[in-house]
Amino acid sequence: MSPKRKISLSEEELILALRNREKIAIEALYDMYSASLFGVISRIITDEAIAEDTLQETFVKIWHSFSGYSSEKGRLFTWMVNIARNLAIDKVRSKDFKNQSKNHELENNVTFIDEQKNTVYKPELLGIRDLVSTLKPEQRSILDLVYFKGYTHVEAAEELGVPLGTIKTRLRMGILQLRKHFNE
Repeated sequence: MSPKRKISLSEEELILALRNREKIAIEALYDMYSASLFGVISRIITDEAIAEDTLQETFVKIWHSFSGYSSEKGRLFTWMVNIARNLAIDKVRSKDFKNQSKNHELENNVTFIDEQKNTVYKPELLGIRDLVSTLKPEQRSILDLVYFKGYTHVEAAEELGVPLGTIKTRLRMGILQLRKHFNE
């Protein structure tokens, strides 16, 4: 199997293909400019996965907003770089990105402290698994999925085929039962 040949068009051919919404246009656009645009984005967004997602968003935005491009105002590459740069800046300024960064920093700090103190989370050493085994089966299965296997509430509901509200109620009831053991 031979490697896929990269598509290369002149700027005029590319602009015409983009205006006509031809499939070859998006392929050529990616082949010709993805590395350069990724470079622009990755200078702003250091997380590679988020930078790659932003690159994809850039190509989607270029494709959907190409009617706004005017060759009289500047070169195609300059217009695309501005789109990539603006999307990257918007991403960094977004609330989700900031929260994700804070959570990532917190996770790194917790991991660092755990490594320094040789701390390992082992619920069985606390006797929690034994206490959970005293719960009703429907509460025990939910606590097991959520707290010991890392499922979200939604994932636990899907896994058990139970409505989300029921999951939350049973989880709360199970936790209240466990608290009684600690208050004795």
